[in-house]
Amino acid sequence: MEYRKLGNTDIDVSVICLGTMTYGEQNTEQDAHEQLDFALDNGVNFIDTAEMYAIPQRAETQGLTEKYIGSWLAGRADRDKIVLASKVAGPGVDHVRGGSQLNRKHITEALEGSLKRLQTDYLDLYQVHWPARNSNFFGRLGYEAQAEAEDDTILETLRVLTDLVAEGKIREIGISNESAWGTMRYLQYAETQNLARVVSVQNPYSLLNRSYEIGMAEVSHREKAGLLAYSPLGFGMLTGKYHQGEWPAEGRVTIWKDYFTRYQNDQGMAAAGKYIELAKAHGLTPTQLALAFVNTRPFVTANIIGATTIEQLKENIETHSITLSDELMAGIQEIHQEISNPCP
Repeated sequence: MEYRKLGNTDIDVSVICLGTMTYGEQNTEQDAHEQLDFALDNGVNFIDTAEMYAIPQRAETQGLTEKYIGSWLAGRADRDKIVLASKVAGPGVDHVRGGSQLNRKHITEALEGSLKRLQTDYLDLYQVHWPARNSNFFGRLGYEAQAEAEDDTILETLRVLTDLVAEGKIREIGISNESAWGTMRYLQYAETQNLARVVSVQNPYSLLNRSYEIGMAEVSHREKAGLLAYSPLGFGMLTGKYHQGEWPAEGRVTIWKDYFTRYQNDQGMAAAGKYIELAKAHGLTPTQLALAFVNTRPFVTANIIGATTIEQLKENIETHSITLSDELMAGIQEIHQEISNPCP
């Protein structure tokens, strides 16, 4: 397994990070424990979760993912070898504290809830799941300015997180679904107000969505706030399982077709088909091509993979050792130029 530094810290994280949002929805507690054991046995030391999980988010399953990880973690003596990350929900989800706000009260309550469910005294990385302000995230490629820009809550949020670091409840902080403006604002406040510094950005990134490269990749590279890439398989669209009109009954997109809509447009399906055929032409599975591409990006700290079976998990983890040829990379770029970022 390859390990990379988490931002400018001394924390080493595996390039493959275990995403867990299916725990409590598609995966049982036993499934979760089996996946966690398998991942650690195969060199993965980085686990990502969130207070809002499982996904699709529902009041009935909110927090189950963390509970399943917690019951697993409680039986281990190697907590210090595990890099555990979670997230505080942004506003707009009524069943999370009545519509979570990124202020002192809500962030503190969120963290305490996560620590209790996870059965741990601290988190290695605590992330803001999405911004409180109007911005382009969750499938929105372009920023849409409003008549009057609303006040952002970044400074208040960062002050609370800094205090929680000082209390020893979190080691490092990160952000998620952020823009270049938002990221630089966090970094500016950290420098001018002597507050905790963001060490990572968890945003979507895949062959179907390389929009991170446009403005954020340089920020990650120069500011040492690397990308934790989520949805590297485009909700399964890049695995080949939905190729040529196939809709397998067990597939997430099949089960929740109205929820995961951003990867189902015609351009996205067409681009996915081209990448699938390119992979086959070079002796790789579509999954291997998609994940290995993300692993190669110099601004990526970790690639957050998720699986519902051990077989899928094994294939995903093993992509850390795959090398892509210059010819194959040229083929990827050719498709990207033909159909750019169809699924933001």
